[in-house]
Amino acid sequence: MASSPQPDRRKVDIGHSTERRRGRRRLSRERVLAAALDVVDREGLSALSMRRVAAELDVEAMALYRYAPSKDALLDGLVEQLYIELHADLDREEPTPLGQPPDLPAWRAELRRGACALYRTSLAHPHVVPLLATRLLAVPLARRPLAVLKAHERVLVLLHRAGLGEQDVVVAYRAITAWVLGYIFSDLRAMVDNPDEPDPAFRLGLHLLPARELPRLRETVPFLAEKGGYQGLTDGLDALLDRILASAAPREERVDQAPGAAVDQAPDPA
Repeated sequence: MASSPQPDRRKVDIGHSTERRRGRRRLSRERVLAAALDVVDREGLSALSMRRVAAELDVEAMALYRYAPSKDALLDGLVEQLYIELHADLDREEPTPLGQPPDLPAWRAELRRGACALYRTSLAHPHVVPLLATRLLAVPLARRPLAVLKAHERVLVLLHRAGLGEQDVVVAYRAITAWVLGYIFSDLRAMVDNPDEPDPAFRLGLHLLPARELPRLRETVPFLAEKGGYQGLTDGLDALLDRILASAAPREERVDQAPGAAVDQAPDPA
């Protein structure tokens, strides 16, 4: 299975500890969110707090509230940071890791490239990935960060370029979102029970699963523990798009043939 390359992370300098001792640098929202992302990347979401980010920046916790008025604002900022990195990745216009079929339409190639870029960015920040579900479920669309909304817009524009009708665009958008995010969640889910255990079965905790009640799960867990990578992501996306395109044409035909639809009338005989 092909390994997944690590992305080129462009991090905001939050200031070296020696530099901070000599003289505090000016705070900004960008520095606060970059510090929060560093904390979560190293220590996980459970470590995130105003106090912890303040300590990272060598300031008092109250100084952060101008830039992030609550922990929820920090969480939304982490999602924003992930999508900012996504857009930076897309702007570099790097090819997808597996390449593109030569006859692939441009809109479809860009959908594949976007899916791979989100996967790559998620691998760089696995502790932030749960927020792609929890914060997008909690925050109304109109109040999401602009970077998130631009990602939504990008997918919709590409689907319109495919020539799909409005109804099919909505169906495709929902299906693509569900597939890409669901695939990322599946690939990054916790599987290892004891990382210090050299034996694969004990490492995965198979001895904790009752053999009589869960025989198929015990059998499949070692395979589920392997990441599907870019190949599984793009194969699933291609199959999904094939199905959507195949169903779109018959639907258009049904609309054309519906009662009341305009039809060519033969001229009355003279």
